[in-house]
This record gives sequence, structure tokens and C-alpha cells, in this order.
Amino acid sequence: MARSMWKGAISFGLVHIPVEMYTAVSDNGLDLNMLDRRDFSPIGFKRYNKNTGKDVSWDDIVKGYEYSDGEYVVLSDEDLRRANPEATQTIDILAFVNADQVPLLYYEQPYYLAPGKGGDKVYALLRETLREVGKIGIANVVIRVKQHLAALVCVGDTIVLNTLRYPDEIRPTDELKIPDADSKAAQVTEKELQMAKALVEGMSEKWKPNQYHDSYREDIMALIKKKVAANQTKTITEPDPEEEKPAKTNVIDLVSLLQASLGKKPAKAARDDDDDDDDPPPRKSRKLAADDDADDAPPPPRARKAPARSGAHAAAPAAKRTTAAAKVPAKAAAKPAAKSAAKPAAKAATAAAAKAPARRRKAA
Repeated sequence: MARSMWKGAISFGLVHIPVEMYTAVSDNGLDLNMLDRRDFSPIGFKRYNKNTGKDVSWDDIVKGYEYSDGEYVVLSDEDLRRANPEATQTIDILAFVNADQVPLLYYEQPYYLAPGKGGDKVYALLRETLREVGKIGIANVVIRVKQHLAALVCVGDTIVLNTLRYPDEIRPTDELKIPDADSKAAQVTEKELQMAKALVEGMSEKWKPNQYHDSYREDIMALIKKKVAANQTKTITEPDPEEEKPAKTNVIDLVSLLQASLGKKPAKAARDDDDDDDDPPPRKSRKLAADDDADDAPPPPRARKAPARSGAHAAAPAAKRTTAAAKVPAKAAAKPAAKSAAKPAAKAATAAAAKAPARRRKAA
């Protein structure tokens, strides 16, 4: 069982809840030792007396506060406890607030609180109360030699004490170049906003903490195993020569980035109205193209007839020849042009046929 790091009580009103505090998180970072690169021996750090240069054991070490140059006030653990016994042994709840009123920036370090001896019922009472009202308790607590502002949060069946930062510990953002919502450089269009919202919706899912892990640490451990297997434990890998990177532009095509994120092709630049006139015509389907080719093809050859002597019969072949002549170059010209060329020829043939009887009577 884990060892408690603090024992005391939660106090609010006249209620007194004995609790024990346990660390809620562990640091799983890589534990790398410093080595002497000349022979790869580990480097140690000594606790030594700066006046005599001799080593000092843990049993001979005490704490002190330097009140002037080279002068110290010795403070033992009992001195620190006696300075304010109630503060060092009590989690004093000052108020209850809505959880969403405390920004995440204030949260610092979580600790588990478990009920102490005889405190099960009052512990459960506070837990269920926090759960029902949907609030968190703001409290003061002294851990080691520092007083912390803390939040008591109900997480499942456990009350978690999360230390909070004081307002003066949070640096202001005045010196940062944060774009103002009304600045011209930060103007967001409705299209960009809708695409970003669609991207967020597409990436939304339920919180599943077990699916996240430290992949970088896993990669480092795999590299360590690879070096051990290849007997390269003493090989120092030097960095590759840096390549010149292309100059970056400050212009960001946000719409293209959003479309690419959504799995779409980047949008083409908007064309001017004049450019629209130069666009090639849309491709025709195979069926329509076949119909046009059939209309453009010259008519099949007909059997020759004896030429008629009368003017009316002579005018008809002329009209046919005119119509055929209009259809021959139709591959280069459009179909409507061929039809428009055939209409005048047909009118000419009709007019010639109407004048033919008049010429016969005149000749007689």
C-alpha cells in the first residue's frame, strides 16, 4: 500500500473529516544519468561543507533561512509545525464555487484524499454533497513548507485535492503579441469558421484516456534496445549537417489548409469574369459526340439522273449542291452554321421553280 505523505483533516463549518493525503500522479519520464564522455563513468554530486570541503551525511543536515549575508536561522521540522499547527494539519475549506469558474491555468498538482480512522461517514457526506450541488471546495492547506490554495473536487468516489496557483504566480499576457479579435490581421471569415467547425466536429469523440500514451518514451526505449542489440552502447551519434530550408512566407492559405484537413483538394484561386470567357467548352458525352459526327459527315452518294432540261429541274440540283457544299466543311464549323447555310439555298431553289413557268410562256 502507498505511504501517505500528509495526515490531517478537512474542516468546513463545524464538520471535521480526518483524511490522509497520497500523491495522485507519477513521473514516467526517462531517468537519464550524466556520464563523463571520456570513459562513460557516472557523475556524482557531493553534499559537502563549503568551509571545510568535507562530505556531510543526511543525518547532519538541517534547514536554515538566510536572514543576512552568511547568517542563518535554523528551522527544524518541529519549528515549522509549531509556527501554525492548525494550518499544517487542516484543509480549511473557505468557500464553494462552480467548477467552471476556476480556469485550468490555476490548477497545479493533484493529490488523493482518503478517509482517516473513523472518517468514512463524514467523508462520504462531503463527497455526495459535492456531487449533488456540482461545486468544488476552495481551501487552504500547508504542504511541507508552503501554504497552497487548493480545490476539493469529487472524482468518482474519491475526493481529490488539487493545489491551485495564486493569481500573482500567473504571469500576465500583456507582453505577448496576442491578436485582438477586432484587428484586421485576425479577421476570420464565415467560410473559414464553418470549415474549422466541421473539422472539429469530424475529430470529436468520447474521452478515452487509456488510448493515449507516451509514444516518444516508447521510441527512445526501442532505440536503447536497438543500440544494446547492435553492441553500440558507447557510440555517440552526431547530428547530421543542417540543410538549408526554403524561406517561409507569412501568407497562409487558411482555406486550403482546412480543406486539406477535411480530405478535400485545395480550392483553386477565384477567376475573374474575363477569365470565365476563355474557359474551354465542357466535354461532350460519347453519345452526343457521335450524333454531331453523324450530322457533320457528308451524305452518301446518290444515283445520277438524267439532267432535266427545264429550269425548275435544273435549279433543284443546284440547291442540293449548295446544301452539300455547306455540309462538307462542317467538322471545322459548328452544326448550326451548316443549317443556316442550307436555308438560303433552299429559298433560292423555291424561287427558281416559281419563275420557270413564266419563262416557258414567254418563250412560246
